[in-house]
Amino acid sequence: MMRILIVDDNPTNVIIIREILKKEDYRNFVTASSAKEMLTRLGIGSVSGDGRPRMSDIDLILLDMMMPEMDGIEACRVVQQYEHLKDIPIIMVTAVGDSKKLAEALDAGAVDYVTKPINKVELMARIRLALRLKREKDWHKERDQRIQEELRLAALVQNAVLSLPLQDENFEVNAIYQPSSELAGDLYAWYPLGDGRYGVILLDIMGHGISSSLFCMFLASVLKDTVTTYVEPEKVIQELNRRFNQLYIEKKLIQYYFTTIYLVIDTRMKRIDYVNAGHPPALFFEGVAKTPVMLESNCHPVGLFERIDIQPQSLTYEDEGHLVLYTDGLLELVEGEQEEQLKFMIQHLNVEHEWNEEAIRTAFFNVEVPKERDDDKCIVWISLKKGTDRE
Repeated sequence: MMRILIVDDNPTNVIIIREILKKEDYRNFVTASSAKEMLTRLGIGSVSGDGRPRMSDIDLILLDMMMPEMDGIEACRVVQQYEHLKDIPIIMVTAVGDSKKLAEALDAGAVDYVTKPINKVELMARIRLALRLKREKDWHKERDQRIQEELRLAALVQNAVLSLPLQDENFEVNAIYQPSSELAGDLYAWYPLGDGRYGVILLDIMGHGISSSLFCMFLASVLKDTVTTYVEPEKVIQELNRRFNQLYIEKKLIQYYFTTIYLVIDTRMKRIDYVNAGHPPALFFEGVAKTPVMLESNCHPVGLFERIDIQPQSLTYEDEGHLVLYTDGLLELVEGEQEEQLKFMIQHLNVEHEWNEEAIRTAFFNVEVPKERDDDKCIVWISLKKGTDRE
């Protein structure tokens, strides 16, 4: 049974309330003779072994309004300052009929009041209502905590499917990913394809949260098979479009889709074949060139239509370089048009070809952005090194 704390400096009032509760089979109660004793009983000022505020076992407070040193209204305000206590319902017990005082008590955080002399039926009705609401609130809090724990576990699972850094003689790829919330809407992966070739993909599901993350996990489950089977950019994107459209969702009110850029990098032939499906342009810095080559969008996002028409693009390179893929969460670090956003990106990415995680984190990830512009942020950095000449 839930525990009730009776707070009153008058022993007679305490006895009356205790007897009413006993006759209604409420026997789990404790008492305090002052507001300060109540605050001590609630554990205010004390901490548990892990340094957190000590949780209280009190489920309802019957609080006398008029007491010496600290009255019930002031005590109520103090309790409301503590996040772990503010959900405990407080019913004011008062002899005051002043409506302004009662309004002040309710504004201070009390959920209800009863007047003296106490009417047994009225008191018990208000206690039952307050305890019922407390049980419901506790149930919702426990459910929310379970959901948050499950979301954290899901985030760990999602993170586990992301590709690990890869380093070969002619090719190196690294990434940083920072979701806006617990679950991801971005996904990256890369696969050695043999003969010095590598497939690299970065995609961004529309929206955030659980639905987007589930689409991400579906795509993660089919990516390796799709890339290693179809290899070529046009065929891979068409197959992903076909697979994505096979997800039948009854009464779907939102059109889900994703932007993506997929590359096949041939380090022997020094050639990059790619498809950019509605994604922000990748940036390729070669040699000492200050202006990057932009791998811009050449078809619409994946999942919008049953068929997707693609014109794959190619470029070649001679010198060392680095290729940067990113999601639009990085562009949104800068307000304004895409031209201004790209200038910002190029300014911070036109650096040495070798991967420098600390510098990238400082430039793009360790910065505060307004909440309305907070988005998943992901960057994939590919270093292309000098190797064997073309055959």
